[in-house]
Amino acid sequence: MGSRASLLLRQEEIEEIQRETGFSHNQITRLYSRFTSLDKGQNGALSREDLLRIPELAINPLGERVVQLFFLEGEDEQVNFRQYMRTLARFRPVDPNQKNNKDGVNSRDKKLEFAFRMYDLDQDSRISRDELLQVLRMMVGVNISEEQLGSIADRTILEADTDGDQRISFEEFSKAMERSEVEQKMSVRFLD
Repeated sequence: MGSRASLLLRQEEIEEIQRETGFSHNQITRLYSRFTSLDKGQNGALSREDLLRIPELAINPLGERVVQLFFLEGEDEQVNFRQYMRTLARFRPVDPNQKNNKDGVNSRDKKLEFAFRMYDLDQDSRISRDELLQVLRMMVGVNISEEQLGSIADRTILEADTDGDQRISFEEFSKAMERSEVEQKMSVRFLD
């Protein structure tokens, strides 16, 4: 399995992806193997449907939103291996030796940007009450009443909105998340 993947990826491509994402050689070949197994059209790219076949995303209430974020980087309806790896890299644990690295693809700031985009449904760089409600509904389904959801959305905006425009900017979102350990909460351990 790993040998097939390394045959299809050139060593220089693997090295470029390593530099860009921080994944190890073994992780890249394993993820390439996973990528090719998801690529039902065998065209070197994944569609939304291909990504939604990942069991962890299929059962996740926010799976559709996560999948949508794979496609924000490009305008295509397909994601190539490099785009796939760049998105997955956001979920790599932060390297404790590079905690001050704000430019890394998996830095705290990049993880916050990714989380913010989960809520910013219309991509206008602001989270409105309606967007917050839609995401809350995705997360909790019918387990909480509309009144309770509205109360949660109102309280969240009241606490995070520092400029009084009734919406949450990325800066306000980041400030509200200051005490959150987003580095751990948005990390997935990838096998070596």
